[in-house]
Amino acid sequence: MKVRCEWANVNDLEKQYHDTEWGVPVHDDRELFEFLILEGAQAGLSWDTILKRRDGYRKAFEDFDFNKIAAYDAAKIEELMQDSGIIRNRRKILSSIKNARSFIEIRDEFGSFDKYIWGFIHDRPIQNFFRSMSDIPAMTELSEMISKDLKKRGFSFVGPTIIYAFMQAVGMVNDHEIDCFRYEECRKLAEK
Repeated sequence: MKVRCEWANVNDLEKQYHDTEWGVPVHDDRELFEFLILEGAQAGLSWDTILKRRDGYRKAFEDFDFNKIAAYDAAKIEELMQDSGIIRNRRKILSSIKNARSFIEIRDEFGSFDKYIWGFIHDRPIQNFFRSMSDIPAMTELSEMISKDLKKRGFSFVGPTIIYAFMQAVGMVNDHEIDCFRYEECRKLAEK
C-alpha cells in the first residue's frame, strides 16, 4: 500500500490528483493559468469541490484559453452564472476575466507567465521537509511577496494562502510529506 500525504486519502479523485499532478513542476502558461483560476475558485471551499468541477471549468472557460477569457463580455458572464459545472460566484467569475487580462500583460512584459512566476524562485523548486500535514504552512513570506506583486499588477483572488496553494500545485514548492511516495519523485523532477 502506497503511503500518501494525509490530505490525499479522502477519495479516489484526490488520490489521482495527488499521485499524478500535485507538486509536479508546471511551465506551460495555459496550465499555470488554469491552476491560478482554480485556486482562486477554491477560496472558502474544499479542493475536492473544485476537482469535481474541473472538467466543468475546462468546458466553461474554453480550456483556460486566457486570450478568449480576457475578451468575455456581460453576456458571457451571465452565461457562466447559469453554468452548474462551475462555482457560480460572480466575484470569482469576474476575477477570472480580470486575471486573464493581467496574465496577458505579464506575458507581454516577461515573454511568458512561466518566466515571471518561476523567476521568484530562480527556476529551482523549493524542497521542504515536512513530516505531517500540520507542519505545512498555509502561507509563507514568499507567497505574501508574490501575492502583493500580483495584486499590484491587477490580479484578484490571489491572497498569500491562495498563492501558496498555487505554488504547491505547480511544483514551485515540494510539500509532499517526506514519507509520501511522491516526495522523492517530485524532488527528482525538480532537478531536471
